[in-house]
Amino acid sequence: MHWELSDEQELFASSLREWIAAKFPTESVRELQNAGSTATFTEALIGEGWWGVGYAEDVGGQGGGLLELALAAREFGRAAVPDSRWLAAALAAPLLTEAELAAQLEGERHFALAVCADRIPTWSPIHTDGARLTATVRHVIGALDADVFLVPVTGPDGPALARVAASDAQVTTEDLLDRSRIAGVVEFADAPIAELVSTSSLEAVATRAAVLVAADALGSAERMLDLAVEYSKQRKQFGQLIGSFQAVKHACAQMLVTVEASFSTALYAAAAVDAELDNAPVIAAVAKAQVTKAVADLADSALTVHGAIGYTWEHDLHLFYKRAKLDRTLFGAPSAWNERIAASLLDAPTRTA
Repeated sequence: MHWELSDEQELFASSLREWIAAKFPTESVRELQNAGSTATFTEALIGEGWWGVGYAEDVGGQGGGLLELALAAREFGRAAVPDSRWLAAALAAPLLTEAELAAQLEGERHFALAVCADRIPTWSPIHTDGARLTATVRHVIGALDADVFLVPVTGPDGPALARVAASDAQVTTEDLLDRSRIAGVVEFADAPIAELVSTSSLEAVATRAAVLVAADALGSAERMLDLAVEYSKQRKQFGQLIGSFQAVKHACAQMLVTVEASFSTALYAAAAVDAELDNAPVIAAVAKAQVTKAVADLADSALTVHGAIGYTWEHDLHLFYKRAKLDRTLFGAPSAWNERIAASLLDAPTRTA
């Protein structure tokens, strides 16, 4: 099955791609990575209206849902732009009040989920007495831009979500393999909890994380396929273009199969969540496990086609190679999501003829 986008969705995706190409070409992306900042990209998204796509109009958004967010993530992955703050905002959205979400969409406040970026499928809440918090959380996406941290905890009355002001925490930059993503180590040293509320939305956050990272990986895969095909039409060996060699043809054909399968898998998962299908969380888990693993393998094939030049800093391939490799483990490795799928299947009622 090949997933088909509506004309409006196709227009949105193509318009965003053109905007990114004009505002943030690869040269600009490299400069932003060297600066280690997401501010320029975030300000452009907010200032030109892209930031609110995927959110309801009654809270200040532009309309749409998770599918539109997934289409944006795909384009961000395709361009390797520094979208850490955008991703952090998208994950925090289900945990916010309408007023908080409206403030975030206006760019006035930024909320970040203080969880280790490879632990989302298996939450590890921090113990607290309900008033103060002491813990160190590594690999927090969007930590350096946060005004408020949302921390999954186990409080006096059980699982809850603590809100802690970023000014009451110490945040240090953490280097990742993919320099287009910015994370931080967040240290809470007897930090006062501004608010402690019970929540049932963490599963929704996990589902969003799975879909958006799968869509980001899809974008990276599309770009790496384009680069591999383009290079195979330029590089010569033994007096012939390498694109004429059967092994290279097969490698590129397999990359195309991966891209086509990932397209339908990732975007169907987003649509399933928007449609509130009962098994949408499982579909999202399948997308995260299958798409990110396949794309990480595709990255190796693309590197093989490029040969030694693909390893160099000067060539663009490494931008997407590193992004694909991080997507594989970002918010949980495929094995963690496969366990989630298996658990859901074991819990499913037995069907009889």
